[in-house]
Amino acid sequence: MTAPTRPIPPANRRRRFDLRSTALFFVFLAVVLCVLGLTARMVADAVERRPAWMFVLAVLGVAACMGLRRRVHVARAARRAAAALDKAAREAADELDARQAPADHPAVEVIADQGVLVAAEFETVTEHGPPAPVELETVTDYEALTPEEFEEAVAALCERDGCSAVEVVGGAGDLGADVVALTPDGRRIVIQCKYYATSHRVGSQDLQRFGGTCFTVHEADVAALVTTSDFTAPAEEYAEQCGIVCVDGEALRAWTDGTGPRPWDTAPGGRTAGWDLAGAGS
Repeated sequence: MTAPTRPIPPANRRRRFDLRSTALFFVFLAVVLCVLGLTARMVADAVERRPAWMFVLAVLGVAACMGLRRRVHVARAARRAAAALDKAAREAADELDARQAPADHPAVEVIADQGVLVAAEFETVTEHGPPAPVELETVTDYEALTPEEFEEAVAALCERDGCSAVEVVGGAGDLGADVVALTPDGRRIVIQCKYYATSHRVGSQDLQRFGGTCFTVHEADVAALVTTSDFTAPAEEYAEQCGIVCVDGEALRAWTDGTGPRPWDTAPGGRTAGWDLAGAGS
């Protein structure tokens, strides 16, 4: 015997008239109307007795409404501005990451050969042994190097010109020293390398930071700042006062091709007056 199923009413069936709900609705409506009427009567009596106070209250109410509306508008504008700034920051960060993405290129080792700085491209290390140079190219433009390669190039110049114990120490926590070595006459030279574009000149702040560590921390006998760019006048004045050798892009090229002095030759205690082309390779 099967149990009787309860019939499902159709979806479009109209609701039956509910006398109780209708009565409650009209009672609620009557209460609201009475409250509104009493409020209106109280306001009218207050206006009649104290019109000035009611005018002040009305003005304050309008001002409050306008202030709230303005605050909402300002909040919306601030949210839109914050969203636009966040979007611009993300786009700028993505573009910067794309520009700084390392390109796939062979490693470059900077070496010195017969007084001319050269760059040797090396193949990837294989299981048969260390890489062998596959191409030699004379470096005529230091700006084509990376900052790390520039430090290696300066170290190679020092080693080429007779320095010993040449070491590249640049990196995080280097305290201003990128290359350290012993000059041919036994002095300790500390070099900071500034790989700047020609439009970015080395300022006095760069010299001051280097001057605060080169002698006291690194115990340099000769302190030099070598850059691919140039120096501002205040930077040169500070360097002269502290005894720091400034090597700009032009002096660096002269040092490279042997037509100019080496940094330790122009430092206090050097032999600039007796420097010649023959001494460049000593």
